[in-house]
Amino acid sequence: MRCPYCGYSQDRVVDSRESKEADSIRRRRECEQCNKRFTTYERIDEIPYMVVKKDGRREKFDRQKVLSGLLHSCSRRPISAAKLEQIVDEAETYVVDSPERERSTKEVGEMIMARLREIDKVAYIRFASVHRDFKDVQEFKSELDGLLGGKRS
Repeated sequence: MRCPYCGYSQDRVVDSRESKEADSIRRRRECEQCNKRFTTYERIDEIPYMVVKKDGRREKFDRQKVLSGLLHSCSRRPISAAKLEQIVDEAETYVVDSPERERSTKEVGEMIMARLREIDKVAYIRFASVHRDFKDVQEFKSELDGLLGGKRS
């Protein structure tokens, strides 16, 4: 926080109080350089993080939905719940770090697939088959060939 009087960036909080509406916090601050006091208000960031679907619709980012998809892809595979939670955390961070507060589901899915590819090839193929919406066996075979070709090199 910069002092509005002298521009110095170091201050100390003298007093904190919740607003009457309980939607913000009022803080009295004192500049450590010029010793003048000023007031700041902090509010909760209420704009939700969004994902843009293939058809252009926007939805709120849903951690549980991502975790559910990962659980289906990783069922009966030797992948720990902690590892899945880490992937979901990375996906959420990816969306949160977007300057527009939104990412396409394609981008999020590709990021998740990259992580799964490192961890477990079967889970990767399962996730990719849903995410990329393979239309026929040839598309599925092409993805497998790419996976196996990358393994040999």
